[in-house]
Amino acid sequence: MALTTQKIDIPRPIAQNFASPARFHVLKGGRGSGKTRAAAIWAAIRAKHHAEHGRSGVILAGREHLNSLEESSLEEIKQAIQGLPWLAQDFDIGEKYIRTADRRVSFAFAGLRHNLDSLKSKARILDAWIEEAENVSETAWLKLIPTIREEGSQLAITYNPESPDSATHRRFAASPDPDICVTHINYDGNPWFPDVLEAERLRDQRNRPDTYDHVWLGAFLTMTDAQVFANKFEVADFEPQAVWDGPYFGLDFGFAQDPTAAVECYIYNNCLYIRREAGKVGLELDDTPAFITGRMPTISLHTVRADSARPESISYLQRHGIPSIASVKKWPGSIEDGVAFIKSLDRVIIHPDCQETAREFRLYAYKTDRLSGDIMPKIVDANNHYIDALRYALQPMIGGASGTIFGVL
Repeated sequence: MALTTQKIDIPRPIAQNFASPARFHVLKGGRGSGKTRAAAIWAAIRAKHHAEHGRSGVILAGREHLNSLEESSLEEIKQAIQGLPWLAQDFDIGEKYIRTADRRVSFAFAGLRHNLDSLKSKARILDAWIEEAENVSETAWLKLIPTIREEGSQLAITYNPESPDSATHRRFAASPDPDICVTHINYDGNPWFPDVLEAERLRDQRNRPDTYDHVWLGAFLTMTDAQVFANKFEVADFEPQAVWDGPYFGLDFGFAQDPTAAVECYIYNNCLYIRREAGKVGLELDDTPAFITGRMPTISLHTVRADSARPESISYLQRHGIPSIASVKKWPGSIEDGVAFIKSLDRVIIHPDCQETAREFRLYAYKTDRLSGDIMPKIVDANNHYIDALRYALQPMIGGASGTIFGVL
């Protein structure tokens, strides 16, 4: 169902989702994406649509747990209706209720865990909007979905993902389904993202890097205990000073869908500073020198340490714009030795320009046992391209418990 012929300021990807013929409209992602406001508008327009077609019943606005109206979506729906004069004229809004002006359709607010049975025995549920749906149990979904069985009925589902194993994610987003339209949207997809939230986002990026991807980018919440660099790094603005050691440059070559990744870093007062990054998936070798030097203007003047797995690529770059590139060999335990060195420093400070490096620092994690959940000493081979480049850059300073020197087999 198209939302309406009226103009509504909601992000285009969300409008396209609601315009699809799917029964389930799933909006997931981080804070500030506009998904809650858009779903509230959708719910109000659906109520108006049903009333105009002579139907009577309720639009359910539910969550897993709901103890009072103050915890419900009542205010969000009120604000959505009152913000659109052409819509507000069709509603009667009281302190504790919302209904169409003809009283055919009203909103019901319920907790799916404890209140749904009572609601479905009293009312005809026409549509539903389930907010904060990440925590809705499979039991609740099994109970709710069959109760919404009117011809053409629809459900809007909004949430910020936490776990790929949640009942909501498995049911609605884990695999394609023609009856489910899924849109992942974050703050950067919302043209009306407010300045006050931008200031808050930047504070979180600086001060809460461990949870930034989850809160603002809709990524799954990484368990802090499993994060390799938990409580070790921060995102902060800085400029390298003349007394700092460096710059040190590292380069990790891309393979298939992995990015070619380069970093520029410094060391001062036992802290590691990462100032610049350059990376791209599908970067052709012919284009690599111009791409990297365009983002790291002094790289050709310094030694660049790169993965030894691509000697032909290193030879090419030596002849085409990065003359001091050298290979860094590996040995059993070289990854762990590199990580140990980085963790031995007092702090890692990542410049806000280096968003991909910061993302990897947030997501780089130890493996967890599938059955027990115990954290294993083995590092997951993922989210590590810029971190690998960083290890190569720091080659002269890294040694391991095995007594090896980085660069020597």
